[in-house]
Amino acid sequence: MGVQQSKTYEIRTYGCQMNVHDSERLSGLLEEAGYVPAAKGGEGADVVVFNTCAVRENADNRLYGNLGQLAPKKAARPGMQIAVGGCLAQKDRDTIVKKAPWVDVVFGTHNIGKLPVLLERARVQEEAQVEIAESLEAFPSTLPTRRESAYAAWVSISVGCNNTCTFCIVPALRGKEKDRRPGDILAEVEALVAEGVSEITLLGQNVNAYGSDIGDREAFSKLLRACGKIEGLERVRFTSPHPRDFTDDVIAAMAETPNVMHQLHMPLQSGSDRVLKAMRRSYRQERFLGIIEKVRAAMPDAAISTDIIVGFPGETEEDFEQTLHTVRESRFAQAFTFQYSKRPGTPAAEMADQIPKAVVQARYERLVALQEEISWEENKKQVGRTLEVLVAEGEGRKDDATRRLSGRAPDNRLVHFTRPDEPVRPGDVVTVEITYAAPHHLLAEGPARAVRRTRAGDAWEKRNAAPAEKPQGVLLGLPTIGAPAPSPAPAAGCGCD
Repeated sequence: MGVQQSKTYEIRTYGCQMNVHDSERLSGLLEEAGYVPAAKGGEGADVVVFNTCAVRENADNRLYGNLGQLAPKKAARPGMQIAVGGCLAQKDRDTIVKKAPWVDVVFGTHNIGKLPVLLERARVQEEAQVEIAESLEAFPSTLPTRRESAYAAWVSISVGCNNTCTFCIVPALRGKEKDRRPGDILAEVEALVAEGVSEITLLGQNVNAYGSDIGDREAFSKLLRACGKIEGLERVRFTSPHPRDFTDDVIAAMAETPNVMHQLHMPLQSGSDRVLKAMRRSYRQERFLGIIEKVRAAMPDAAISTDIIVGFPGETEEDFEQTLHTVRESRFAQAFTFQYSKRPGTPAAEMADQIPKAVVQARYERLVALQEEISWEENKKQVGRTLEVLVAEGEGRKDDATRRLSGRAPDNRLVHFTRPDEPVRPGDVVTVEITYAAPHHLLAEGPARAVRRTRAGDAWEKRNAAPAEKPQGVLLGLPTIGAPAPSPAPAAGCGCD
């Protein structure tokens, strides 16, 4: 008698770290319900889930293009199902099935826990299931998870956002900020560390506004300090803060808590006070530079990165020069730069004085050139330093050819280093001396100073004990979701209360 084969799934993730975190939960929910990850490069999955983003340009065109490519595959594969979730599903709830009637399930940002139930209902009833909740049904971190990494993990501390930036649609799709209880967050961190995780990233749409929902303005700094007391937790990061809510007690907590890394991602968006006002960003250039100055005074070695939008409606050459000035003063280690483009549903999309594409492109290129120069100069300051590098999986595309390994320094800079003679696993820590700097990475070409085998490396080794268990690596940014894992026993229901 043949053994019944479990149904396979694939999750395709677009957008921010919150979507990546949600996709890990979707993987956990599906595996708890008896699905197994589809083999990479195989003939395809029984269930394909799109976790969408509504912020990126042409996000809807990209989604419908991908759905169109799947239509003939689904027609040729009886029983195959397609689900669409995330921010674009929350926004376009009524149009997805109309434009792509072969989609089986549409779910939103507030009810990801319902996915297995909706898939089963669509299968039984043989019709599309569209279910969009208007408010959060279960905090994402309370759902089952299939983490991408054995040694690093996201921990969501809040969802939603109370800001009203004119270029952003996230508050409309994710809702008002809702904070988790500190005890629940710390319990999750402790459980992750017990599993072998050595690095966690506290995650929120506006992470340092944490506490506004529970009436404690110093809740975030207290949370950072509490993470410092968790034995075995080596690195704590957080993303993304907002200059409006970034207070001195957070800077002090970063400087005084040994396992909180001296790395800060602080979105600027524009250096022009006039543009910041039009963006409805509740700070000005002086306030932003004041934060940078305080951070550097408390942590001279801090690596600071940012987000910048070029060509916001009404931006003049003088406004843009103010952005360049702020970049020069801030000395960012890295900047994520974007050309403004209309996002349907945002106030900025209806503003007058939209900037011509050619002007935006020219300004963008000037900004990128300036930031490349600064990034390289800042990285050159690292040459000769001895750094502890947390070995990563999948960060160095040329590692095999160069016989190098890659990982992250405490300040999150990417380091490629010579492979030590002794075995080294992702999650282990290698001490190296930096010998060369490029704008976006550092090189350590000499022999390793030391190799420290860690519980995180043990966890990676255990997960990779069998070929079927091998996960994909976590990159800075957007890892793909759905790493292979052993099939758990099927579970009834959706995995939430």
